[in-house]
Amino acid sequence: MGKKLSVLVILVLSAWLAESHEFWLQPKKFRYAVGEEMSVGFMVGENFDGEPWDLKKNKIQKLDLIHLAKTIDLRAQVKPDAKEKLKYKIAEEGTHLLSMQSSEAFIELDAEKFNDYLKEDGLDNALELRTKNNTLDKPSKEFYSRYVKLLVQAGTKTDDTFKRKTGMRIEIIPNQNPYLLKSGDYLQCLVLFDGKPSPHQLVKLWNKIGNTTFQQNAYTENDGTFKFPISSKGPWMVSTVRMIPSEKPGADWQSFWSSLVFGIE
Repeated sequence: MGKKLSVLVILVLSAWLAESHEFWLQPKKFRYAVGEEMSVGFMVGENFDGEPWDLKKNKIQKLDLIHLAKTIDLRAQVKPDAKEKLKYKIAEEGTHLLSMQSSEAFIELDAEKFNDYLKEDGLDNALELRTKNNTLDKPSKEFYSRYVKLLVQAGTKTDDTFKRKTGMRIEIIPNQNPYLLKSGDYLQCLVLFDGKPSPHQLVKLWNKIGNTTFQQNAYTENDGTFKFPISSKGPWMVSTVRMIPSEKPGADWQSFWSSLVFGIE
């Protein structure tokens, strides 16, 4: 019985981690020839090494491929039952931005798990408010949603698509085109929440070299920007989360998860 209970606890904890932590769009590669098919996975988990997102259980609210002034709705291209969930031929040369917004989901956590989660993700505002209201020992109900971006490059000609604002509630916008950068350069990004710079917000930086993931933390400045060195080649992810008291009944909090993925070659 003890072993069965332990396994159950592990499964429940694993499910919570998969539901509540980083989410990103993961391509098979980052650079394409014009007319070549792009294949993208929807991933969720920790340490930039997750598992496929359950597209039957979770819903995509928006999925747009943006290039310069053109926006293509790709929701109809997603195949939840297929091994490769999204495949699309890139018809034009340049930098392309794939932007996705999920539908809102719900989770309820006991007091200890919720407090640990707030500490891990630098959500000091929520932790301070729970302390002020003497609710640190109370479970918490939360609505959460995901707002994620992927940058890929077709051909050799780059453009300014990388800095397009999507209008999502939270988004990370690079100030330089990652496909003009190399290892040793610096990249500055801006975090916007409700269209305004988000200061003093924890940002996690992830880089994969082979099968090893390297992670570091940064905080946004007063103007919502942060800067970090591109220390190596390979896939990179920038992620952050913002939490506010719930704007509607049914939960105590709302969280907004954001990520930006690109590749350095």
